[in-house]
Amino acid sequence: MPIETQPQLKQTVARRLDRPGTVSPPRSQRIPALDFTKGVLVLIMVLYHWINYFIGLQWKYYPYLRFLTPSFIFITGFMISHVYLSKYSAVDPRLWKRLVTRGSKLMAVFVILNLARNLVVPLLGTGSAAQSLPSLENLFTIFVSGNLPVGGAKIVTFPILVPISYLLMISGVLMVPFRRYKYTFHIVCLLLLLSNAIQTAFGTRSYNLEFITIGTMGVLSGFTPITKLNSVIHRTYLIAFAYTCYLTAITIWKVPFPLLVIGVVLNLMIIYAVGVGGGEKGVVNYEVILLGKYSLLGYISQVAILQVLSASFHRLDLGFASLPVSFTAAFVLTIVSVELVDRARTRFASIDQLYKAVFA
Repeated sequence: MPIETQPQLKQTVARRLDRPGTVSPPRSQRIPALDFTKGVLVLIMVLYHWINYFIGLQWKYYPYLRFLTPSFIFITGFMISHVYLSKYSAVDPRLWKRLVTRGSKLMAVFVILNLARNLVVPLLGTGSAAQSLPSLENLFTIFVSGNLPVGGAKIVTFPILVPISYLLMISGVLMVPFRRYKYTFHIVCLLLLLSNAIQTAFGTRSYNLEFITIGTMGVLSGFTPITKLNSVIHRTYLIAFAYTCYLTAITIWKVPFPLLVIGVVLNLMIIYAVGVGGGEKGVVNYEVILLGKYSLLGYISQVAILQVLSASFHRLDLGFASLPVSFTAAFVLTIVSVELVDRARTRFASIDQLYKAVFA
């Protein structure tokens, strides 16, 4: 095999970097501002779930929190292209296998958690659990349309895991054609957008389809260098004006799909900008970033915590005092649960292995 000269070697590397099926330049595996963003979303999700349990589904301000679920899915898509494709080459079979396996594990976690919920909820007395054998209509709602009631509490819990698992598995499959055609995800995203437009034209809606579409947009955003993304967030006045227009629009028209996309992008930009400006120093930033590193665990633990708190406070009947006390408890216990797992992983190899087996 002939030895390449230095100019030839540079040309070879340059050609390889232009191809989607080859190794890209190494990028940082963790972005503190991104972990901060996920951590803030987890904390807002505590508020969202607390409202479900202690105020009810009739709360009229739910549209202003509708960006939460698709924001997690958008970030998942971003990590697929920005993190996974910097760790593995697209031609590496480990990449698509890892994505499909991770998506399958999340779906298994979703099923197991809901089976456990059917056993625990009657014991806690927080409400009626779903039937042990869901009807075909409920299965269609859960796994196809995703059109759950606000909060998803009547049929199933942890519904966010379903579209995230779909996004991971679909992205894994798409890595095969992506090896040869770098615009694979662009074409798929356009087809998904067209599907949403057709649904709107016929007066129907599928939240799972919308969330997967938004997740694919996240994949596309992950192809953009982080320096370019950081340059956008400094346009403070433009973002503030756009966000004011967005709030006005959802107040008038609620949250149709186009406004849902805009809300996800604007809210993530604002939270991410705060994370960039705050850095990693300080106790508050540290805790929020840690929550972001364990965002899936934080999401699951807060629901379990709120189930227990709801049962306890309804039995105690503390009246209005239960609201601030229960919210503070949910907020603190979610952080504590993540702290405990993080420390346990550093001390016990078995716990670390168990965590990786479930969440990694």
